[in-house]
Amino acid sequence: MLEPRQSILAAIRQVHAVREAVGEDMEIAFDVHTRLDLPDTLWLCNELEPYRLFFVEGPLRCENTQSFRMLRQRTSAPLAAGEQFSSKWEFRQLIEEDLIDYARIDVCIVGGLTEARKVAGWCETHYIKLATHNPLGPVSTAACLHLNLASPLVGVQEQARKPGTQLPEVFPEQVEWKDGWLLPPERPGLGVTFDREAARAHPMREHRHRQLQKPDGSVANH
Repeated sequence: MLEPRQSILAAIRQVHAVREAVGEDMEIAFDVHTRLDLPDTLWLCNELEPYRLFFVEGPLRCENTQSFRMLRQRTSAPLAAGEQFSSKWEFRQLIEEDLIDYARIDVCIVGGLTEARKVAGWCETHYIKLATHNPLGPVSTAACLHLNLASPLVGVQEQARKPGTQLPEVFPEQVEWKDGWLLPPERPGLGVTFDREAARAHPMREHRHRQLQKPDGSVANH
């Protein structure tokens, strides 16, 4: 269930509580996950400005990058977007018109390291930092790390799980992690090894995402 007004009010209370708890030395990122329309997103971003967020992620749906123009003009909150883009062409308007502060490049979706490097270089000319999207596992983690190691403007790498804790029998060698940092691998290639026989014990299973609805039963914007 998603009721935008109540969700925004709850989000404001939660961000306030987190900032009070962690102080000013901890960065906070907030993910809208493209679930709000422009008027609601404007309201939320403006209400969150006093908490000095690292960025507001996925503030609007990705299909219409034109809508970021109005959002950029009316809020000073740092904006991050792009995790759903499948090529450099989809990033074009957001980069060329300086409509985002962080590019959420997903190496596995955007076209691999070659295409991701093109987007990253383009971002560099507009002072847009990378905030690589990385929920997909050990190979994605290694690819994102290599992209960031080759890029001068890196904000943060998403890391949903600590390396070595996800399918270690399938990926016996993964990127190393120490004191909250990913370490550059010294092994060939991405620095990850894959056990094909072990992978057979984990066949693909389809996962259906939940469809959000409003309290009146209508379909929510997501």
